Amino acid sequence: MRRAVAIGCGHYLPERVVPNSHFEGFLDTSEEWIEARTGIERRHFAAEGETTSMMGEAAARRALESAGVDAASVDAIIVATSTPDLTFPSVATMIQARLGMTGGFAFDVQAVCAGFVFALSNANALVISGQADRILVVGAETFSRLMDWKDRATCVLFGDGAGAVLLEAAEGGGTTRDRGVLATDLNSDGRHRDILYVDGGVSSSRTTGHLRMEGKEVFRHAVEKLAETAHAALAKVNLDGGDVDWIVPHQANLRIIKATAKRMDVPMERVIVTVRDHGNTSAASVPLALSAGVEDGSIKRGDLLVTEAIGGGLAWGSVVLRW
Repeated sequence: MRRAVAIGCGHYLPERVVPNSHFEGFLDTSEEWIEARTGIERRHFAAEGETTSMMGEAAARRALESAGVDAASVDAIIVATSTPDLTFPSVATMIQARLGMTGGFAFDVQAVCAGFVFALSNANALVISGQADRILVVGAETFSRLMDWKDRATCVLFGDGAGAVLLEAAEGGGTTRDRGVLATDLNSDGRHRDILYVDGGVSSSRTTGHLRMEGKEVFRHAVEKLAETAHAALAKVNLDGGDVDWIVPHQANLRIIKATAKRMDVPMERVIVTVRDHGNTSAASVPLALSAGVEDGSIKRGDLLVTEAIGGGLAWGSVVLRW
């Protein structure tokens, strides 16, 4: 059976580190309040002139280096982002050019915070169908450019960064012991648009807009839907939470991460947590956490992972893969 196997990963974070105390100077909030409500202690903000494609390129190069693979051998790039450099062309084609690739194809996926899971699922389908043998899957965001700095409920949550995973086709035995993507589960429900959205856009207001969120409603949907999608993906290959070595969740809020792990009967000792240092980096959060887990030695070859994420749309999903 043809499998899409991860052979490399990497991430990039902007140099500027922004602690919670930064917001005390212009918002009615405190360092302690932010940490208690979110689990976030600091995040990174992109520098002036630093774009999503620049960060995505840096993460992609590190993924290629970790795999010992040249960019010219890559067949496709899929970038998950809600904060592209330009309306068009895609960030993926910009990264393609930056890497010196003159062949293959590249495109973006927009599913907000669930974007990397959607991109990974699409990449898996392309590999399985034989349309590509090597695919770079990148999540990159500059969410600091969407913030309303007067809204303390949202602007303290987000950060910037990028992560990337390189997938390669390999033959497996068709069992859950195979390395690679084993199952995916994707969902969306457009009826919930108004609880998490950006109030601007090309065809509506001709502006970038700011992020708007109903925090309590998003929290409720996140806890319920993240556990459901993870169970659904595991069930497709007759596995459950007890088989999982690591949950690599969307890093939105520590309380959501803990509640989801509890519903999956997975102890926090088996959950990769980076939200303290990165904040919510939207589509970049899963690959950032994955790369950090590999880098510090937590995630090892052969480990069974579940990634899950939810974002505006609402859109949510999960991927089960053996590293």
